[in-house]
Amino acid sequence: MSSSVTERLAIRDLIGKKVELRQNWNQDDLRLVFRAAYEQVFGRQGVYASQKFTSAEALLRNGQISVQQFVEILAKSEFYKECFFYKNSQVRFIELNYKHLLGRAPYDQSEIAYHVDLYASRGYDADIESYIYSAEYENSFGNSVVPYYRGFQSIAGMKTVGFNRIFELYRGDGNSDNAQLGGKNSRLRTKIAMNLANWIAPPSSATNFASSAPTLISAAPRGDSRMFVIETIAGGSNTKVSVRRSRQVYTVPYERLSATYQDIHKRGGKITKISPV
Repeated sequence: MSSSVTERLAIRDLIGKKVELRQNWNQDDLRLVFRAAYEQVFGRQGVYASQKFTSAEALLRNGQISVQQFVEILAKSEFYKECFFYKNSQVRFIELNYKHLLGRAPYDQSEIAYHVDLYASRGYDADIESYIYSAEYENSFGNSVVPYYRGFQSIAGMKTVGFNRIFELYRGDGNSDNAQLGGKNSRLRTKIAMNLANWIAPPSSATNFASSAPTLISAAPRGDSRMFVIETIAGGSNTKVSVRRSRQVYTVPYERLSATYQDIHKRGGKITKISPV
């Protein structure tokens, strides 16, 4: 890719950018790892992260965990959930997980469906682990490299549409994943559902990236009419007094799963079982 193209697309400084914690590292190397991890996993919100993960930093500093495990702690944290899980639709959250943890965009509907089903059957932590302990993550980053944006270059197994799709998710280092026009909606859902490539709008373009292809907030992918039963226990108080916790059951269509998850979590409920009808 020519330098003029990388400059126009505002990705020149991202090509080949990789931060690794090698053997015989010093404190400056470690600080670079922490900064790169916070920026990659949290984006612009990473500026607030350093004060929230001092215990995890200590574990990495003392050699008790790897960079890979440090990233896992960040992605499983309540702060990550507050930044991206509670505020977004489920498909949008999946897009951001691919961006933050694998450095690329999801390619097709099968990748979206896989993570929807995994979350429904095994929960949040298992879904996060499926990115971080995948063969793709291991081959790309191993246990010592901070995830970085790979989708701007040709990578093994990459589909052609991946190059276009990453530009819908990456809008520059100064851009917030939660403050873009489009809000909590998916950026890729429409094109992925139609198996079409996205067009590339440079971050400096006067035409906003979201205006070219309206996204869907509640419509299910074509042909997916599945229904799910969600069993929950209502949230209790934090006292030590034994109280009866009410059980509730919801029957919802596929397209309402994300909104229902978020509503249950906001009310302090706990999902005990999700099963297809």
